[in-house]
Amino acid sequence: MSDKKKKKSKFSFNSYWIYAPILLFFIGTQLFNLSGLTSQRITKNEFLEILEDNDIKKIVIENNNLALIYLKNEALKKNKYKEITNSTLHKAGVHAYEYNFGDLQNFENETDSIKKEKHLDFDRVNVERTSLVDTIINFLPFILLIGVWIFFMRRMSGAGGVGGGSGQIFSIGKSKAKLFDQDTKVKTTFKDVAGLEGAKEEVQEIVDFLKNPAKYTKLGGKIPKGALLVGPPGTGKTLLAKAVAGEANVPFFSLSGSDFVEMFVGVGASRVRDLFKQAQQKSPSIIFIDEIDAIGRARGKNGMTGGNDERENTLNQLLTEMDGFGTDTNVIVLAATNRAEILDKALMRAGRFDRQIYVDLPGLNERKEIFEVHIKPLKLSNNVSLEFLAQQTPGFSGADIANLCNEAALIAARKNKELIEHQDFLDAVDRIVGGLEKKNSVITPKEKRVIAFHEAGHATVSWMLEHAAPLVKVTIVPRGQSLGAAWYLPEERKIVQTEQMLDEMCATMGGRAAEKLIFNKISTGALNDLEKVTKQARAMVTVYGLNEEVGNITFYDSSGNDSFVKPYSEETAKTIDEEISKIIEGQYKRAINILEKNKDKLTTLAERLLETEVIFKEDLEKIFGKRPFEQEEEKEITTEEKEEE
Repeated sequence: MSDKKKKKSKFSFNSYWIYAPILLFFIGTQLFNLSGLTSQRITKNEFLEILEDNDIKKIVIENNNLALIYLKNEALKKNKYKEITNSTLHKAGVHAYEYNFGDLQNFENETDSIKKEKHLDFDRVNVERTSLVDTIINFLPFILLIGVWIFFMRRMSGAGGVGGGSGQIFSIGKSKAKLFDQDTKVKTTFKDVAGLEGAKEEVQEIVDFLKNPAKYTKLGGKIPKGALLVGPPGTGKTLLAKAVAGEANVPFFSLSGSDFVEMFVGVGASRVRDLFKQAQQKSPSIIFIDEIDAIGRARGKNGMTGGNDERENTLNQLLTEMDGFGTDTNVIVLAATNRAEILDKALMRAGRFDRQIYVDLPGLNERKEIFEVHIKPLKLSNNVSLEFLAQQTPGFSGADIANLCNEAALIAARKNKELIEHQDFLDAVDRIVGGLEKKNSVITPKEKRVIAFHEAGHATVSWMLEHAAPLVKVTIVPRGQSLGAAWYLPEERKIVQTEQMLDEMCATMGGRAAEKLIFNKISTGALNDLEKVTKQARAMVTVYGLNEEVGNITFYDSSGNDSFVKPYSEETAKTIDEEISKIIEGQYKRAINILEKNKDKLTTLAERLLETEVIFKEDLEKIFGKRPFEQEEEKEITTEEKEEE
C-alpha cells in the first residue's frame, strides 16, 4: 500500500465527536436507573394501610419531601404485592413505593404516633440526594458561556497567517502577512508597470539597495528604512510594490493595514512584533503595508475613544519597531496610502519613512504607455488610435484605463464584432464618463428641442473662445443622469491663467445663455453647469487670489484645520459673495453676446443635432469654419515662412 493511501486511511479526529459519548452517558444514566421504574406512587390512605399492616421495613426520606418505602421480605410474598414482585423490572433491595407526603414535621409526628400505638418495628432515615442531571443543569449557563467564548475565539483567530497555527486560539497574535519568497515568486516586474517613471526610479534604487548593500554602506551610507507611496486611487501604488517584490528576489511580506486591527486588546501590537520578527529572520527582506492609514491615523484626533485605544497601541508598536531597526538588518518597509494628510507626523518623519514617493495621475505620454500594456491581450482593428485615446482620457488613472480597455472589448463583443474598433473605445469612454445610454427614456419633442439648443450653445461658445477646450462631439442622447452632453479635448495644464478660467466658465454658461436667447426662458437643465461655474468662481476669489477686489489673498488651508473656523470677517464674506456673483453674471452676459452674433449658426447647429442626435468637430467646421484664433495662428506661420524665403 502506498504512503498516500495510508495517509488517506488514517483516522481523523473531529472535536464535535466528543458530544456523542456525553449524550450516550446521559441516556444511559436515565435508562439504567431502574429504581425509579420499579417503584409506584401511592396515596396517603394506601401508605397508612401498608404501615398499619407492619409490612414496612424501612422508610427513607429523600430531600425532606419524598418517602421511599422498603417492604419486608415476608411481606413481598403476600398476594397484594404480587404486582410488584412479578414485574420484570423488580430488583431485590430496591424500594417498592414512593409517597410524597408534603410537610416533613407532620409526617414524622404521624408515623411516630402510629409506630408507638401499633408497636411497629420500621426504621426511618433522612437523606439528601442530587442527581447528575440536576447538577449539570445548574452549571449549564456557565458551560454554554464558555462554549460560545471558545467558538468565537476559534473563528476570530483565523488561519494565523505566516508562522501561525491553523485556526488555533494561540495564533491570534501572529502576523497575517502573505510571504512571497523563492517558493512563491511574484511574476510582476517593472516592465509590467507603464508610466510612473519618477516613482519607478525611486523604488528601483531601493531594489538595488537590497541586492548590493555593500555598494552603499562602504561609503558610510545607511540603507533607507522605509518608503511611502502616496497618490490618488488607481494610480498603481500596489502594482509598483508588486514589481519591487518581483525584481528584488528577496522575501516579501505583503498585508493590509486593516490586518492589524482586531477586537481584542493587544492583538494589533502583537501582530506588528511578529511581522517584524519574521522579516528580520529572513533579511534582507521587504515589508509592504497597503492602506497604512487604517492604523497610521494621527493620534489624539478622536475625542470619543480617548488616546489609548487599540489602533493607537498598534501604531505605537509600529513606530517602535521601525525605529528599532539596526543598519545591518536590511529590512525595508514599503507602505501605500491615498490619504497621506491624515497620517501621524511621527510615522512620516525621516528615520522611519525616509522617502515619500508621489505616484501621480498619468500624463499624456504615460497614458499612451498604459494603453499599450492593456491592449496586448485584445484583438484590435487597424483604425484604433492610441494617441487620440490618450488625449481623450485626461484625469484617468491606470485602473480607469484598464477598465476602459475591458469595457471596449465587452462593447465589441455585444455587437458581435471580430475585432475591437476605435468607435468601441469611444463608446467605452462615453459609458464610463457619462453613464449608460438610456434608449427608452421618454422625452417630449419640446424638451428635446430645448436640450438641443442648450448643447449647441455650449458648442458654439467654446468654438469661439480661444482658451476653451476644443470640442470633440455633442450628443442629445440621454446618458446616466444627463439629458445631453458635450465632449471636449482639454489641454493638460500645470497652471491656469485668469483668462483661461473665464473662457471655460463662459463656455459652461453657453447652454443656459442659448435657452434664454432662443426661448426667452430658462430651465433646470443647467444645474450641473451652475454648480461647476460656482465652484470655479469661488476658487478664483477665495483660493487662487485672482480677484482684484478681494486681492492677493487665499483662505485655503492645505492642512485641513480650518473646517470649523471661518478665516474672514462678515464684511469680507459679503464681498466674496458679490464678486462670485459678478464673475458668473459677467460670463453669462458674455456668452449671450457671442450667441447673438452667431444666432443663425447656433440655430443651424441645433437643427442638425435634432436630426442626427450626435455631431462631431467636422460638423462644426462646416457651419462655423475654422476657429478664429486658429486662422490667426496659420496667418502668422505663413507670414514667418515668407520672411524666411
